[in-house]
Amino acid sequence: MIRLPYLMAVLLLMATAGWLYFIGREPICTCGTIKFWHGETMSSENSQHISDWYVFSHVIHGFLFYAALWFVAGRLSLGWRFCIATLIECAWEIVENGEAVIERYRSVTISLDYYGDSVLNSVFDVVAMWVGFAMARVLPVWLTVLIALGFEIMTAIVIRDGLALNVLMLVYPLEAVMEWQSR
Repeated sequence: MIRLPYLMAVLLLMATAGWLYFIGREPICTCGTIKFWHGETMSSENSQHISDWYVFSHVIHGFLFYAALWFVAGRLSLGWRFCIATLIECAWEIVENGEAVIERYRSVTISLDYYGDSVLNSVFDVVAMWVGFAMARVLPVWLTVLIALGFEIMTAIVIRDGLALNVLMLVYPLEAVMEWQSR
């Protein structure tokens, strides 16, 4: 029975991919290619390939879900906490790729060319969360925090975005941040 939560996590991911395809998300980039890495954020191919600059945010999701679920559901087995983390991440991928959030991104951030993730990108965003969850399980807390801060600083410097800035701009958009991001 110990494998059941992991099987359920995989099934959740498959169901999410199916739902995203059903609601009209492109399976892969409309450019017709699949890249492991696409590093240009101001591009119609952003969030269309296996990984991009936002993969670091999804690894941080794994760190945060591991910590939060350890705190609020520490009596549950690791497998069930992993399954719950997967459910949360899959739910986010579905919400993030709904028209309301896509339109919000386009209206309050610099992501004017953002039309949602490809199914492939969404699947690997969840896999990136899995990687973060696994890392948080084995790394010391101080190192996990240092890695998360490093990811946030790196993406802020390189692409003027990251998890914290993304959340800020979705929830409480600031003109000064939008101006800085557009430079």
